[in-house]
Amino acid sequence: MTSPGFEWTPQLDARFFAGDEEALIDAYRLYSPLVYAVALRSTDDRAVAADITQDVFVRAWRFRDSFDPRSGTVPRWIFGICRNVVLDSLSARNRHNHLVARWGIHTDLRNFRNRAREVDAVTDRVALDTELQLLGEPRSSILRLAFYEDLTHQQIAVLLNLPLGTVKSHIRRGLTHLRGRLGAWHAA
Repeated sequence: MTSPGFEWTPQLDARFFAGDEEALIDAYRLYSPLVYAVALRSTDDRAVAADITQDVFVRAWRFRDSFDPRSGTVPRWIFGICRNVVLDSLSARNRHNHLVARWGIHTDLRNFRNRAREVDAVTDRVALDTELQLLGEPRSSILRLAFYEDLTHQQIAVLLNLPLGTVKSHIRRGLTHLRGRLGAWHAA
């Protein structure tokens, strides 16, 4: 069982890729609540969200040979799978609604598009949080203050008692790193 402060590591990525079932268990314990939350928020159906959660982890395990530890982390890969499974589920529901609409019952396609955007936003946030965590300190804290707290460079420097130039350098290097990593995420 994982401890409350347990975090995902590159070693767990390697163990997962190698087929270590304990790594799958750790991934499930850490990320199934978030996968379920994304699915539930997207579908508004607890049974469908539970099915999606199970499907995501079954796919992750079954297709772990396609995971490349050099191109990302298992959590980010899992949320990529989650995004695809949720969108597939919404698409199937949309096809069903089209058939129903063809027979005279009204359906709202905007609802599907809004939910797809919500799924993208949540999975993007998880990917960004994962990448920020991997940056290390103080870069991670500096970028979190800039992104989430909307603080200026000067405010961050004062708050963290760092020189302004150091804060600016951390932000520039961190953004360069994130641009490359998140570009690969969106390409996948």
